[in-house]
Amino acid sequence: MGREVPVLLTDEQMRKFITEGFLILKTDFSEAFHQQLRDQLNLVYEKEGNPGNNLLPRIRELQKVFDHPIITGALTSVLGPDYLLHTHRHGHLNAAPKPGNWHKDSYWGYKKIRNHHPWWAMIMYFPQDTPVELGPTGVMPGTQNYDTRTFEADESEYEAVASGKEGTFALIHYDIWHRSTPNMVGQMRYMLKFEFMRTQAPTAPSWDCVEREWKQPASYSANMTEHEEMWKDTWNWLSGQVGSLANTVAADETQVEAMAAQLEDAFEPNAINAAYRLAGMGEAGVQALLRGLRHENVKVSRTSAYGLSAAGAGAVAGLQAALAEERTQTVVHAAFALGELRHFAEEAVPSLLALLHPSGEAVVRQTVAEALALIGKPTDQVVAGLIRCLQDEDVQVRFVAGLSLCRMGAAAEAAVPALEAALEDDNRYVRGHAAEALHYIGTGAAKDVLIGFLLKSRWCPSTTPQSTFYP
Repeated sequence: MGREVPVLLTDEQMRKFITEGFLILKTDFSEAFHQQLRDQLNLVYEKEGNPGNNLLPRIRELQKVFDHPIITGALTSVLGPDYLLHTHRHGHLNAAPKPGNWHKDSYWGYKKIRNHHPWWAMIMYFPQDTPVELGPTGVMPGTQNYDTRTFEADESEYEAVASGKEGTFALIHYDIWHRSTPNMVGQMRYMLKFEFMRTQAPTAPSWDCVEREWKQPASYSANMTEHEEMWKDTWNWLSGQVGSLANTVAADETQVEAMAAQLEDAFEPNAINAAYRLAGMGEAGVQALLRGLRHENVKVSRTSAYGLSAAGAGAVAGLQAALAEERTQTVVHAAFALGELRHFAEEAVPSLLALLHPSGEAVVRQTVAEALALIGKPTDQVVAGLIRCLQDEDVQVRFVAGLSLCRMGAAAEAAVPALEAALEDDNRYVRGHAAEALHYIGTGAAKDVLIGFLLKSRWCPSTTPQSTFYP
């Protein structure tokens, strides 16, 4: 029996996701299904403890949740049809009467530059009725692209909560500010958190797109700062465009200088708006952003990189030159922006490869490993560089290399021997990404290695401390 057709998001739902950073949706499983799922969760958590990353193989029914057309459709709409389920997943069991702290999740460490474009997303699934009193997850609308916390009070009338009947879930931009809200009932509340990544840059809309041009949603949270240029760029990016803001605004020198000064605004939303507006101001705007990229303040440098990533082919030469700078943050941010510019940045690949020497900073190699796969060509050079990264002494460089090889697909067949070796890595996430990369490469040689590995590491959900071998 084949899978059901995904229920794709509508234009209006995508507009809401782009602006507010989340959607609250619901599956239509029966009460009996969720009761069985909760019974299994209760049994496992009581007898064995939290299964951690083994949640999915331990609770087999849970796979049906992530095969549901509402969920596959939501993920396909935001991340494309070839999205990847991250090796890390966690079932949060909460009965605490105090709220959690507002935070952004890390990318297994905080060195990775967070993407404004939706490369990563999370689903937080609630298998029981979750009224507000039971402590659902809370999110702060519109904060997904802010590195800093822009709201002061922990309690806000604008906080959105994922409350609803069993089967309710929050689809969130990976970087949105969120927390657990207080459980005032005292009953156990499950929240099943799964992470997903895009493996292919968009070439066309992957949602139910009827209106191709960007427009704002009918409404969005009143506490949000408007980011018209950034939202438009994200919509265009999801529609398959790269550097869509380039040369879209006529501006004189005075206007460019005024906007460049706002890159240093202490209120991050204002600085972000300045960066994306400069991205549209032609060569003068690009030069202002390149000066910002070299700023000693890491926040100004990073924000400028976001603008350059939307400025099109005209930003490539300046970004490539910035790879030779001494300041690490400048090099990292330049490499990030070059990756976001994808095929426009092919000429920069040799300069990026030159940064992979082991005497350099690991964060540079980590960023380069991601950028290489996003650019993608020349294929042989990119794959050779990623093989080097897969053998790097730094574990996060190896982790990113595995994800990047997923993105290369069959073109990365030369990496199969290195991926086979990575299946024995000391780190669970490097091993997980190596296995996924073999799957996405998909050649006969890759499948042989992958199947052999999976057979040796097969999980048996019937084997527990109470039942080690029989029946």
